[in-house]
Amino acid sequence: MGFKMGIVGLPNVGKSTLFNALTRTAAAQAANFPFCTIEPNVGEVGVPDARLDKLAAIAGSKQIIPTRMTFVDIAGLVKGASKGEGLGNQFLATIREVDAIAHVLRCFEDGDVTHVEGRVDPVADAATIETELMLADMESIEKRLQGLVRKVRGGEKDAVQQERLLKQALAMLEDGKPARLVEVDEEDAKVWKLLQLLTTKPVLYVCNVGEGDSATGNGFSTAVAEMAANEGNAHVIISARIEEEISQLEPEESQMFLDEMGLTEAGLDRLIRAGYSLLHLETYFTVGPKEARAWTIRQGTAAPQAAGVIHGDFERGFIRAETIAYGDFVALGGEQPAKEAGKMRAEGKSYVVKDGDVLHFLFNT
Repeated sequence: MGFKMGIVGLPNVGKSTLFNALTRTAAAQAANFPFCTIEPNVGEVGVPDARLDKLAAIAGSKQIIPTRMTFVDIAGLVKGASKGEGLGNQFLATIREVDAIAHVLRCFEDGDVTHVEGRVDPVADAATIETELMLADMESIEKRLQGLVRKVRGGEKDAVQQERLLKQALAMLEDGKPARLVEVDEEDAKVWKLLQLLTTKPVLYVCNVGEGDSATGNGFSTAVAEMAANEGNAHVIISARIEEEISQLEPEESQMFLDEMGLTEAGLDRLIRAGYSLLHLETYFTVGPKEARAWTIRQGTAAPQAAGVIHGDFERGFIRAETIAYGDFVALGGEQPAKEAGKMRAEGKSYVVKDGDVLHFLFNT
């Protein structure tokens, strides 16, 4: 599994330019006017992972298949979106379907690119978006609570649980804070997730800076970093314009371009790493002469469930997992040398897969 990240922001902050760069397409029209993205664009990209290339080279794999992640470019929100202003309702519904939200914030000055509020203030922009999501959640919660009244009176256990959680979320929102700050017990976690509140989505702030600030950031991105730290959220600094240029180059040319700009890696790599951390994801590998492949799982996933990511039959008929740590596989030169050195382990159903594990699953059909 990968994960789905929704790219949101006010109009003209660089969302569609970033989306084009990430997906290496021009599918999302990038234009200097609000609502140029009428339908939410969806793009899948392979997750770059140098470890996969190393494993494939050692095993002589004919094919390299990275794990994939999905980006959804959601049209620019405006103040009043929660009440249907602009094209708000349509896109608020789209946000419910993503795993995490990337707030793209304008952190650059450019007189040729208009700002919907007539000024550059990324912290205020973030507050505008957060407020609209909070207002939308409050309206949704109030409607749901009305719909639960009869079931709660009837003593339905599930309804009582939902009502309790919705009231906790509403109290937090009425206090001017997002619902993600509600402390949820383990026994409530599943139902809480099913509520699909907009402000429970993990948030990553993407500071879109000018080309000259791509390596070090600027005063705007510093302000965002302070805001993110205070909220317990993450942030990355990216120049969407640079990323779009890089996406059109061949690998060797793109590396030269990055060197010239004083960058050690493309913004896509930083964005994906931040997203993985945000959602507590990790990667394991399957390697052989036919293919080397990466698979994404959540941290703490047991071996049978990790096998299920490949195919449900693997999980249902799981017998054991043969695993080699990535470092051992590379240092010893492959599966057979690792096995001979005693570095291949047989693990059962309780084994928790670790990031970088090279796995082979045995199962009953």
